[in-house]
Amino acid sequence: MVQAIMEMMSHAFIQRAVLVGSLVSLCAALLGVSLVLKRYSMIGDGLSHVGFGILTIATVFGFTSPLYIAIPGVAIFAIILLKIGNNSKIKSDSAIALISSSALAIGVAVTSATTGLNTDVCNFMFGSILAMSISDVYLSIIVSIVVAILFIIYYRKLFLITFDEEFAKASGLKAERYTNLIAILTALIIVVGMRMMGTMLISSIIIFPALTSMRLFKSFKKVVISSGIISVVSFLIGIYLSYIYNISTGAMIVIVNLILFVIFTILDKIVHE
Repeated sequence: MVQAIMEMMSHAFIQRAVLVGSLVSLCAALLGVSLVLKRYSMIGDGLSHVGFGILTIATVFGFTSPLYIAIPGVAIFAIILLKIGNNSKIKSDSAIALISSSALAIGVAVTSATTGLNTDVCNFMFGSILAMSISDVYLSIIVSIVVAILFIIYYRKLFLITFDEEFAKASGLKAERYTNLIAILTALIIVVGMRMMGTMLISSIIIFPALTSMRLFKSFKKVVISSGIISVVSFLIGIYLSYIYNISTGAMIVIVNLILFVIFTILDKIVHE
């Protein structure tokens, strides 16, 4: 096992993937706790579809670094999603379905009408470690660090709006501003994580660690810390198994997360019997 790990880490692209993947997984898990508790779990799935649409269109028009185009675009759509979701006529789940399916359809239509569904588009859809350029790596590291720092700085405010938004508003906190902050930070992590996990699987690293942690831990702080640990460990185990057995990295990471969720669920039943 040690020899296999050393062999795996001898590859530069694996080193880049481990660094970026660990940071992205950590940030996704931190944000995932608030999203799950506020019942915004599916916003990750919706934004990943929006990200796919923007990334594929940017690729079609020849942008060498489409992530730089996708990040502001998905961040804007994150706020739009929240605005539509707060509309009494259109509920949040309907808003997510509306925007995500439209963005995905537009992306596929534009791409198939021009360059066809080529390898780059498949990488966006299903993820590929090999698709990460040096530019992608630097951008992902910077974005992840910024997201982590902002989460730490505004931790108490995010805690308040997560559990009692009405009380937060009554106490003078601009709840909408911090809800938008969560959405924007989620958008950033989804875009940089799509290279690793793909459109179809990126939302899993937001949802699974939080749900897994909640099986055993009840306080917000403990759930946040354990979610971060679970997410990074799941990523590292997933990338190792994918290398050994030549299985899609994104799929393997999700499977590891699923196994841990089942284990924690069983432990929860044992502890609380």
